[in-house]
Amino acid sequence: MSEIEYLEFNQVAPEEFLPVVNEEMLRRHLVDHPLFDSSSIREWIREKSKSETTPGCRVRAVIIDGALAGWCGILPDDTGFEIAIVISKKFWGFGILIFKELMCWAKELGHKELVFHLLETRAEYKFLKRKATKVQKTELLGRSFTTFFISVEKWRGK
Repeated sequence: MSEIEYLEFNQVAPEEFLPVVNEEMLRRHLVDHPLFDSSSIREWIREKSKSETTPGCRVRAVIIDGALAGWCGILPDDTGFEIAIVISKKFWGFGILIFKELMCWAKELGHKELVFHLLETRAEYKFLKRKATKVQKTELLGRSFTTFFISVEKWRGK
């Protein structure tokens, strides 16, 4: 069984994030943005880390079997709070486990509902459709997303 750890961003060297956030296959499923360099990744980490000061938010680096797999978190959203999971292609099979951990955090942080936006390039996830109280198409930053509304109170993920 693989070990998954969730570390604060300051516990990981910024340069370690570069191969993950610049991975071509991963970027196909994210909103368009320039490739990161050593300067821009530090700014991005600063911005994501700032969200930790917002009540109800948590952002972590995801380490799987000792390797940086990506990052995840609960972040502010226009409608409340959203789940974010951004992991390298070689770790995509761990997404549901990470999602379940985020739902535990959501309960701990006192959330009632979270949204999870998946870009139109992503495959449909039956797991999410079954767990969602509502699924709708949304437009964000000029792109189409499938948005899943997840009730924390009704969650039975473990």
